[in-house]
Amino acid sequence: MQKIKYSSSISLTPAHKLSVRELEVLKLMAEGQSNSEIAAHLYLSHNTVKTHVRGIFNKLGVDHRVQAAVAALRQGLI
Repeated sequence: MQKIKYSSSISLTPAHKLSVRELEVLKLMAEGQSNSEIAAHLYLSHNTVKTHVRGIFNKLGVDHRVQAAVAALRQGLI
């Protein structure tokens, strides 16, 4: 029997991988929530949310929240 290897990242495309937490943040961003609202919803610090947002932007190759939401919708991430 072959072992299944689980990781905390979901493989999306060869170009990028978003963690489960980044996907949660991305979904809330696409709903129009601010970093402060996301932090409160996920019980994270504001700085942690900013770090996740920056990582999402880098992995999706976008510069702002609207582009991230559009990219996520087009790729079926949310």
